[in-house]
This record gives sequence, structure tokens and C-alpha cells, in this order.
Amino acid sequence: MISWERIRELKEEVGEEDFAEIATLFLDETEAALAQLLSAADADEAEALLHSLKGSALNLGFEDMGLMCREGRARAAYGHGWAEEHARIARTYEASKALLLSAGEL
Repeated sequence: MISWERIRELKEEVGEEDFAEIATLFLDETEAALAQLLSAADADEAEALLHSLKGSALNLGFEDMGLMCREGRARAAYGHGWAEEHARIARTYEASKALLLSAGEL
């Protein structure tokens, strides 16, 4: 679900304090993007949101979420519904977030 190796790498790259800022920003922006995804006007908007979410998630080590965003982006590119993807991604995000917080990483 979470790549702890990626989290360690990121902490080494930016330091503990900056990691906390980056992670907090990621959480805030992800929640906003997930809310936008629910109201996406069309497949192009959904695809762009999912692309952004994918990159951010993988950068922070939220591997399962990143992979789901990749799959959702492909579905949106073909005009398939993204509401179903949103529910899966949101559940995975919440579980990953809870795991990150319970591990004391913030």
C-alpha cells in the first residue's frame, strides 16, 4: 500500500521537516483533487486530475493509489466512468493516509 522505502528516500532527499510539509501539502491537495474528480465535467478533466494524482501519489510512496490512478486515467481516456474509480481511489487514499499517520510519519 505504501512504499516505506520511497518515504525514507524522500526524507533523505529533503529532510524530516520538509518531508512533513510535503506530506501535509500532498494530503491537502489530494483531498481537494478527489473532490474535484467527483464533479469532473468531462473525461478530459478527469484524466488530467487522475494524472496529477498519480504522480503525486507515487512521489510520496502511495503506490497502490498511484496504480489505481493510472488505471483510472486510462479508463477516463476512453470515456468510461470515473466515479467508480473515484470510490476505489478514495478508499485506498484514506487507508494509506491512516497508515502513514499511525506510523508517526507526520
